[in-house]
Amino acid sequence: MNLNVSGHHVEVTSAIRDYVVGKMQRIERHFDLVIDVDVILTVEKLKQKAEVNVHVSGRNIYCECDDANMYAAIDILVDKLDRQIIKHKRKLRGYSHDALKRREEVEA
Repeated sequence: MNLNVSGHHVEVTSAIRDYVVGKMQRIERHFDLVIDVDVILTVEKLKQKAEVNVHVSGRNIYCECDDANMYAAIDILVDKLDRQIIKHKRKLRGYSHDALKRREEVEA
């Protein structure tokens, strides 16, 4: 997994970079086929914004979140991204189709 962390109007310190890397390992734990992750951290007056674009096999997943605190914005962002990754993983495995197949077998 290639992880790029950049900042707009903010200097990305080693503490923030380490925090983002630690949180993104949670995504890698759920889904192994992550190719690239681009994280953009932005400061606009009183709003701290975090964006992420994750390139997985077959799809690009984009999330953004803003908060008054950069670390809180990153936490909320990772939660949103985690839900989207799990949803994508379920689509790949076809769990919804398995339930229909089992229902058809029971009825037959």
